[in-house]
Amino acid sequence: MRKVIAAVIASTLSLSTLAGQAADLPMSVSWHQNEDPITRSITQDHMFDGINLTEQQRQQMRDLMQRARHDSPGVNISEMETMHRLVTAENFDETAVKALTEKMVQEQVSRQVEMAKVRNQMYHLLTPEQQAVLAQKHRQLMTKYRESSERQRSYPLHTMSSNLSE
Repeated sequence: MRKVIAAVIASTLSLSTLAGQAADLPMSVSWHQNEDPITRSITQDHMFDGINLTEQQRQQMRDLMQRARHDSPGVNISEMETMHRLVTAENFDETAVKALTEKMVQEQVSRQVEMAKVRNQMYHLLTPEQQAVLAQKHRQLMTKYRESSERQRSYPLHTMSSNLSE
């Protein structure tokens, strides 16, 4: 079980690293329209969906993303290979996996902080009207997530009570 968890963590970290190095922004707001659906679901940042941007705003956002990609470290293939060796080893070395995972997670935290900084800069490129639209979309999304979370929490209780009454 630990091997599976380590493999999942390693693959998730590597996918999120690759997501941070996505291709240049196209002219539309849907940033990754030419990618396959799986890649798009992993890499697409929905923050600006539905916001009509001017050409100047799109260019400034592309420039910010390009600068962020240029400044970010590349994928650490060595760590991925090390994790693979640890996961497939004859004897599982929990201490080594934990140390490597913590290092990879810290690197991911740094990447997420940098991306949040870029998104903040992008947000401040928007007009007050665009920011208001974005705030409304965010509220709608959070409501949807809350409802989904509530359904997920109540589902196991419903299933257990149905099984008990049979």
